[in-house]
Amino acid sequence: MKLPSRPQDKIIIALDVPDTDGALRLLDSLGEAPTLCKIGLELFTAEGPSVVKAVQSRGSAVFLDLKFHDIPNTVAHAVNSAAALGVAMTTLHACGGPVMLEAAAKAAEASGNKDLLLLAVTVLTSMDAAQLSATGITIDPEAQVLRLAGLAAEAGIGGIVCSPLEISTVRATFGKKLRLVTPGVRPVWASAGDQKRVMTPAEAVRAGSDWLVIGRPITEAADPKAAYESVVAEIPEG
Repeated sequence: MKLPSRPQDKIIIALDVPDTDGALRLLDSLGEAPTLCKIGLELFTAEGPSVVKAVQSRGSAVFLDLKFHDIPNTVAHAVNSAAALGVAMTTLHACGGPVMLEAAAKAAEASGNKDLLLLAVTVLTSMDAAQLSATGITIDPEAQVLRLAGLAAEAGIGGIVCSPLEISTVRATFGKKLRLVTPGVRPVWASAGDQKRVMTPAEAVRAGSDWLVIGRPITEAADPKAAYESVVAEIPEG
């Protein structure tokens, strides 16, 4: 997966809608096809692989965000299946551990999809220190992100998903070894919703994020095309 060059290439549109028709209507409402679209659990569970093909047929690459987390063999086979769909990116939970991560990396390498970028999810943007503590993790979110990013890098995973607040620290620690995908990005005019660790598009890009996942501020806007263009305008060139 090549690094983005234009501001609009940095945006991943989250297709958090219930069906294929809704996803395609949303894509059509944006005008020019987005470079990348995220298909997550809701849409993929409802429609399956056919929605991936439908979005690809509109000219957008697909970020398949299913967050695989299982025994190594199962995750390796899931990665093979994602690769066969021709997706550009897919996710797995870094907390699945080193053996699971290594199995996924080897499966991606052996697949026919040489451009597939595996992304290890570190700490969800809905989680804060209190939520982590409730699961038995007593270090703060940033320290946990760094720990899991280290596991991903050592296992040969190409990138991670982290909140905007950890971008600078991850970059300082790992340089360009890991590509960074950042949810929890909210334009200056949008509410944070259920995201707890957020940043504006311009702030996230300046901090070092490669791609920004943006959903509701665009997809739930009265005019999605205008909202999309407004977000693109917030992203600094270069």
